[in-house]
Amino acid sequence: MEKRVRFRSRWLPWALVAPQMAIVLVFFFWPAAQALYQSVLQEDAFGTSTEFVGLENFQRVFADSTYLESFQTTAVFSLMVAVCGLSIALLLAVMADRVIEGAGLYKTLLIWPYAVAPAVAGVLWLFMFASPMGVVSHLLQSLGLDWNHMLDSRHAMALIVMAAVWKQISYNFLFFLAGLQSIPKSLIEAAAIDGASPWRRFWTIVFPLLSPTTFFLLVINVVYAFFDTFAIVDASTQGGPGKATSILVYKVYYDGFKALDMGGSAVQSVVLMTIVIALTLVQFRYIERKVQY
Repeated sequence: MEKRVRFRSRWLPWALVAPQMAIVLVFFFWPAAQALYQSVLQEDAFGTSTEFVGLENFQRVFADSTYLESFQTTAVFSLMVAVCGLSIALLLAVMADRVIEGAGLYKTLLIWPYAVAPAVAGVLWLFMFASPMGVVSHLLQSLGLDWNHMLDSRHAMALIVMAAVWKQISYNFLFFLAGLQSIPKSLIEAAAIDGASPWRRFWTIVFPLLSPTTFFLLVINVVYAFFDTFAIVDASTQGGPGKATSILVYKVYYDGFKALDMGGSAVQSVVLMTIVIALTLVQFRYIERKVQY
């Protein structure tokens, strides 16, 4: 029987929700409304004059070939971050769930990267792969691989993907580990008694029961790749070489604060917000059908 919470006063529920609603209004709806308003304006570099131009900013942005190329860059980057991040975190969570001795230390070490700021994570990975004196780049050169993310676009993309996955892996790990620990051990033991191999037990019992957690993390990681990786890109590659790692969120910053194109930057932020909302709706509309609650 469902137990519902009842309040004696009518204003108390609204008072409890008011702080969160204020945060959403101030830090989401207000900036979104400002971006939408600025997207139909044309301002000079010093902000002294403003002119209403309607949809001209949208037409100019979508006619820019570099902006269209950033769509492909963002798609590749977000796909690799989501897939690699979830796969590695799930593997680590399965291993942590089986550790008996030193489990606390093992889990603590895996949680630490989440406490590192994105800009710091970008700098750390930049130092490790800095050619030719970085620890990892020096090792790669001794193995015959000439690593240079300043010149090779594939190396630059690999660098920001590794940094972004490492930064987010702790978050994914915590949720996967919690999901694994909530699965009744009796189900796995019954399958083992029936002769199911560990691999078969994982795919037929464990992974289907983890589907709600996996779906939630998929949505979170896509949003993370689109928005929260700006500091990593700015600290490690600054969108280079050329525009090879200039994802959408970084191009919004570059055009607005370096190229001083406030109208075009506002258009790009509106488009980026629309893309993320559309992707989230598609995920809930189609992918959630495969989730077993």
